[in-house]
Amino acid sequence: MVNKIFNWTYKEVVAFLRKHNFQLNHIRGSHHYFVGAYDGIVRQICVPYHGRDSIKPRTMKGIILQSGIDKDIWFKN
Repeated sequence: MVNKIFNWTYKEVVAFLRKHNFQLNHIRGSHHYFVGAYDGIVRQICVPYHGRDSIKPRTMKGIILQSGIDKDIWFKN
Protein backbone atom coordinates (compact mmCIF):
# COMPACT_ATOMS: atom_id res chain seq x y z
CA MET A 1 0.00 0.00 0.00
CA VAL A 2 1.21 3.47 -0.83
CA ASN A 3 2.12 5.62 2.15
CA LYS A 4 2.64 9.26 1.15
CA ILE A 5 6.13 9.64 -0.33
CA PHE A 6 7.40 6.28 0.98
CA ASN A 7 7.00 2.75 -0.40
CA TRP A 8 6.09 3.53 -4.01
CA THR A 9 7.25 0.80 -6.37
CA TYR A 10 7.94 1.08 -10.08
CA LYS A 11 4.69 -0.74 -10.89
CA GLU A 12 2.60 1.64 -8.75
CA VAL A 13 4.21 4.73 -10.30
CA VAL A 14 3.70 3.43 -13.83
CA ALA A 15 0.07 2.52 -13.11
CA PHE A 16 -0.55 6.03 -11.77
CA LEU A 17 1.13 7.68 -14.78
CA ARG A 18 -0.79 5.56 -17.28
CA LYS A 19 -4.01 6.43 -15.47
CA HIS A 20 -3.14 10.09 -16.13
CA ASN A 21 -2.41 9.48 -19.86
CA PHE A 22 1.38 9.21 -19.78
CA GLN A 23 2.97 6.68 -22.15
CA LEU A 24 6.36 5.00 -22.25
CA ASN A 25 8.54 6.90 -24.70
CA HIS A 26 11.89 5.14 -24.46
CA ILE A 27 14.17 3.16 -22.17
CA ARG A 28 17.80 3.91 -21.47
CA GLY A 29 19.41 1.35 -19.21
CA SER A 30 17.30 1.06 -16.07
CA HIS A 31 15.55 4.39 -16.61
CA HIS A 32 12.15 4.44 -18.29
CA TYR A 33 10.99 7.73 -19.79
CA PHE A 34 7.29 8.55 -19.94
CA VAL A 35 5.74 11.39 -21.94
CA GLY A 36 2.35 12.95 -21.51
CA ALA A 37 0.51 16.23 -21.25
CA TYR A 38 -0.83 17.61 -18.01
CA ASP A 39 -2.49 21.04 -17.77
CA GLY A 40 -1.72 21.56 -21.45
CA ILE A 41 2.03 21.17 -20.98
CA VAL A 42 3.90 18.22 -22.48
CA ARG A 43 6.11 16.63 -19.84
CA GLN A 44 8.75 13.92 -19.72
CA ILE A 45 9.23 11.86 -16.57
CA CYS A 46 12.17 9.60 -15.78
CA VAL A 47 11.26 6.59 -13.61
CA PRO A 48 14.06 4.27 -12.43
CA TYR A 49 13.36 0.55 -12.66
CA HIS A 50 15.05 -1.60 -10.04
CA GLY A 51 12.81 -4.64 -9.80
CA ARG A 52 10.58 -4.80 -6.74
CA ASP A 53 12.59 -2.27 -4.73
CA SER A 54 10.71 0.80 -3.59
CA ILE A 55 11.65 4.15 -5.07
CA LYS A 56 13.60 6.38 -2.70
CA PRO A 57 11.64 9.34 -1.29
CA ARG A 58 13.92 11.96 -2.84
CA THR A 59 13.58 10.32 -6.27
CA MET A 60 9.81 10.12 -5.80
CA LYS A 61 9.71 13.86 -5.09
CA GLY A 62 11.51 14.45 -8.39
CA ILE A 63 9.01 12.26 -10.26
CA ILE A 64 6.12 14.21 -8.73
CA LEU A 65 7.71 17.54 -9.73
CA GLN A 66 8.42 16.33 -13.27
CA SER A 67 4.83 15.18 -13.72
CA GLY A 68 3.29 18.50 -12.70
CA ILE A 69 0.48 16.60 -10.97
CA ASP A 70 -0.42 17.93 -7.52
CA LYS A 71 0.84 15.94 -4.52
CA ASP A 72 -2.70 15.59 -3.20
CA ILE A 73 -3.66 13.66 -6.33
CA TRP A 74 -0.60 11.40 -6.01
CA PHE A 75 -1.30 10.57 -2.38
CA LYS A 76 -5.05 10.20 -2.79
CA ASN A 77 -4.71 6.51 -3.78
